[in-house]
Amino acid sequence: MVKRHFSHVRHWVFDLDNTLYPPAARLFDQIERRMNDFVMRSLGIARDEADRLRKSYWHLHGTTLAGLMAEHKIDPDAYLEEVHDISFDVLDPDPHLAELIGQLPGRKIVYTNGSAPYAAQVLKARGLDAAFDAIYGVEHAGYRPKPEAEAFRAVFARDGTDPQTAAMFEDDPRNLAAPHAMGMRTVHVAPERAEGGHIQHHTDDLSRFLGDLR
Repeated sequence: MVKRHFSHVRHWVFDLDNTLYPPAARLFDQIERRMNDFVMRSLGIARDEADRLRKSYWHLHGTTLAGLMAEHKIDPDAYLEEVHDISFDVLDPDPHLAELIGQLPGRKIVYTNGSAPYAAQVLKARGLDAAFDAIYGVEHAGYRPKPEAEAFRAVFARDGTDPQTAAMFEDDPRNLAAPHAMGMRTVHVAPERAEGGHIQHHTDDLSRFLGDLR
């Protein structure tokens, strides 16, 4: 039944973290520690306060980086390079997922609130790099983060993505609102489904979901 809802899709947009690898890998734990270290050093505050600000900025601004730029004029490139300097050893190759993505009809891209170089390292560790046609990071949206509609529009204009023939796969339900409003088919990839009319499909197993589209 689900296959018919995607028969028109020719642009496939995938988030990265906790979408193209399982949340159990806990890769983002490393990034959060690096974020806290960066905030502590840059703002001269204690770890507890840095952790509080990191979470607060994520809620208020979409990403910690957006909050740091708005509130403290932080250099985004220095931040992105430092917080993504992590180990990828916790990630395993997934040739089956690579095959499923590669078989999707049309253009496949990754769009993340992280940086494009970081995304490239994740995809390489997962063995998914050859399955995608392009990678876009927050830098390609002028450092505006998802869920801002302008961020999506900037990346889609750059890539030539037509929202009317596109689907978005994303673990953060906030980041599906703008794609849905643009006319995209939306898929929430997470252990539990979030509520909202902007979420059209949910899966806790991306490979199984993509397999059902064949």
